Amino acid sequence: MAKITLRGNPVHTSGELPKTGSKAPDFKLTAKDLKDVSLSDYKGKKKLLNIVPSLDTPVCAISTKKFNEHAKAHADSVILIISADLPFAMGRFCGVEHLENVVPLSLMRDKKFAQDYGVLIQDGPMAGITARAVVVLDANDRVIYTQMVPEIANEPDYQAALQALGG
Repeated sequence: MAKITLRGNPVHTSGELPKTGSKAPDFKLTAKDLKDVSLSDYKGKKKLLNIVPSLDTPVCAISTKKFNEHAKAHADSVILIISADLPFAMGRFCGVEHLENVVPLSLMRDKKFAQDYGVLIQDGPMAGITARAVVVLDANDRVIYTQMVPEIANEPDYQAALQALGG
């Protein structure tokens, strides 16, 4: 169980992020067209999983925009934005912000992803949604970088995440 904070107040997650070097847990998440997707849908690509509580918060919006900028010039990788938001809201946000280079995915049908990746918040006012984290996978779905952001209201370490992704 990871110990993080929300505006300085302790909260706990369902576990720990996958270990560097391990095979990433597969997942079933919902895309904006309401189709289920899994890791195999991105086979052969490097993947950055930007796990956020909700795109309807300033820090989540900022991180999505920053990763979208990177994705424009890196077709060999895919940036997955994963949150508890409904696919409709995620699609609307990406449309309004002109974010065409990231893939929004929702926990709408299943919280197993959040449990398997250790990011499901267990207590406090945000219990039931995800902590802020970044996981980078190589083209074979091996974990090559992780960051559980210690304070939910803070941005992730973009430089370290993007360097791990290879750009």
